[in-house]
Amino acid sequence: MKDELSDVVPCSSLAVDSILRVGTAGAIWGLCIGPYDARKMGLSGKPRAYFVAKSVSKFSFQCGLVAGVFTATRCGIQRYRRRDDWVNGLVAGAVSGAAVAAGTRSWPHVLGMACLVSVCSAAADFSKTN
Repeated sequence: MKDELSDVVPCSSLAVDSILRVGTAGAIWGLCIGPYDARKMGLSGKPRAYFVAKSVSKFSFQCGLVAGVFTATRCGIQRYRRRDDWVNGLVAGAVSGAAVAAGTRSWPHVLGMACLVSVCSAAADFSKTN
């Protein structure tokens, strides 16, 4: 049923779904780690609330960005190649890893993150299919 559904639903809808789901998880992570980091920095009152809100928005955006780029790329490649295998995850992982690390403006970081996310997503896809 999953294979049939992914062939019918547009890639943009799948990307929006993953952005919302994983972005929400990132927001929850920001709500958990933000107060801890603020306490370690000795913040209290309004500066603490501002720091926690900034932490929530940062983690939510980063997680949503990775999920959206990965899902849209994987879906597009899968539909172009007409195959559902580990290669789709490998390429999509490289693209999404590079998108996340592009903010550093450092080629070694971009390349390292692209390789790391690419290998992890290819391994996940390979273990799912075998």
